[in-house]
Amino acid sequence: MSRPLPVASTAQARRYARDLIRRYPALFRATICLHVAAAVAGLAGPRLLGDLVQGVHDGVPMSALDRLALAIAGFVLVQAVLIRFAHLASARLGERVLARLREEFITRVLALPLSRVEAAGTGDLLTRATRDVDALSKCVRFAVPETLIAMITLCLVVGALILVSPVFAVPLLIGVPIMVAGTRWYLRHAPAGYLRQNAAYSDVTEGLTETVESARTVEALGRQRQRIGRTDVDLRRSWRAERYTLRLRTIWWPVIEISYVVPMVLTLLAGGWLYLHGRVTLGAFTAAVIYVQQLVDPLDRLVGWLDELEVGAAALARLLGVTADPVPPGSDVSRPQDNRIVVRDVRFAYEPGREVLHGVDLALEPGERLAVVGISGAGKSTLGRLLAGVHRPTSGSVTVGGVPLAALPPDRLRTEVALVTQEHHVFIGTLRDNVAMVRPAAQEGEIRAALTAVQALTWVDALPNGLDTLVGSGGYLLSPAQAQQVALARLVIADPHTLVLDEATAMLDPRAARDLERSLAAVVSGRTVVAIAHRLFSAHDADRVAVMADGRIVELGSHDELVAAGGAYARLWNSWQGSGSSGPGSGSSGPGGATKKARPEGAPFP
Repeated sequence: MSRPLPVASTAQARRYARDLIRRYPALFRATICLHVAAAVAGLAGPRLLGDLVQGVHDGVPMSALDRLALAIAGFVLVQAVLIRFAHLASARLGERVLARLREEFITRVLALPLSRVEAAGTGDLLTRATRDVDALSKCVRFAVPETLIAMITLCLVVGALILVSPVFAVPLLIGVPIMVAGTRWYLRHAPAGYLRQNAAYSDVTEGLTETVESARTVEALGRQRQRIGRTDVDLRRSWRAERYTLRLRTIWWPVIEISYVVPMVLTLLAGGWLYLHGRVTLGAFTAAVIYVQQLVDPLDRLVGWLDELEVGAAALARLLGVTADPVPPGSDVSRPQDNRIVVRDVRFAYEPGREVLHGVDLALEPGERLAVVGISGAGKSTLGRLLAGVHRPTSGSVTVGGVPLAALPPDRLRTEVALVTQEHHVFIGTLRDNVAMVRPAAQEGEIRAALTAVQALTWVDALPNGLDTLVGSGGYLLSPAQAQQVALARLVIADPHTLVLDEATAMLDPRAARDLERSLAAVVSGRTVVAIAHRLFSAHDADRVAVMADGRIVELGSHDELVAAGGAYARLWNSWQGSGSSGPGSGSSGPGGATKKARPEGAPFP
């Protein structure tokens, strides 16, 4: 059961948005000034047009009318130029704000403990990193500046209307309450609705991702109908969430339309009556009608983009919520005294009340090679991930050199312990960047030495541009074995003293696996190694073997000692040999029919 990442509160999102804008005060002020200037230039047109109509009515000379027409054209031209530069300034401000926000989001994500990311599931984080970022991008680039322009224009047009005659502002007093009431109703219901909509979309993404990634398992177990049912439930929930927000819009938008159509009609009726009774001039009446008409466009934009602002606010709250969970601070003061790893009375549960490990004690000596064996579900991989610092124990401690692994910052932790699994990642960029990403300051000689150590330099030099060849999506396609060699070269650069191996070659074809095991031998040489052994010949070659059952270490000793003891390990070993597998020492004499052979220096342990 996934545990979605939290969502920031509305107050947190607003505070962050204000702080983000304040980081660019000069550009923000320039943007506001340009929009104000453009709006002021636009206000001159209706007033001059009213004077032109009044002049025609009064029979003023044609030269005066021509000057008024030229003035109107001049202000229109000035307004167009100012609008262009105002939009450019808005776009520049929006892009800088968006770039900063994206950088901070990536920083927040990378600071999350891996266990928290796994608990949230891929769908939640993926949706926040794609759909929510896209929604916020649209909001910052378009909704924020357009809303800003609309609000400035509204204020200036209302001010100009009052200057023409305060009487013409009276109809606005009827439309404003309708608009305010409708908008307050919408804003009271919309935030929660859009958060539910985004969360439902995360569930859809999560379900589809799980189904696609585990398609072979789903087919093998005949769980197609179950997965289809899960998708149908998620889609129905998403449909209901989107229908709710759509219903809000279908109520709110007509109310807003009424709120600014009513003042227009009342201005025409009241202005016509006042003009007929000699209370206002024809020019003032014309200018007032045009000003009221000008209110429609900013109101339309405000209404249209306010909905997008709500979507953006929900997206921002979800992005900020990535780090809403308190993360235990790392310590850069305490440094491990040595490379000894000690597990003391460790208990661990993925879900409260359902422990997976029960009081595990273990001490790893520097340079030791330990195999962890047991039946599926015994807790082997969970223990390995605790030893690698991926998970934090529910109780008890895992220390390296006397310092808790949980107290080490991520960059320090990965120089102490590293986890090697079947999964490998090739990032978009050069091969050089992919290898050196654990230590960007690494020199080319160090990078080539690392590739040589894992027997990858030959094929790297054969690439079109060598280390500068672009790999990843859209670049040169690496085979799974090559990608795993790149991952191993990263380990050589990181130089951790302890490696936790969880079947790093299990998903490769046998020939590629044999080649990769030779690469792996160079990485494990001289390091403490913990191998999660699913094939018992790995255990046969280990210095010690830890046998796990029901979340506990039930036996611990060398291969020969455990076989001689005739306990759980001896039964596993005899069963594995009896299945037709031929493991090292299968024909040797000794207790249990197997005697440990000496491992050649540098031979691959896993």
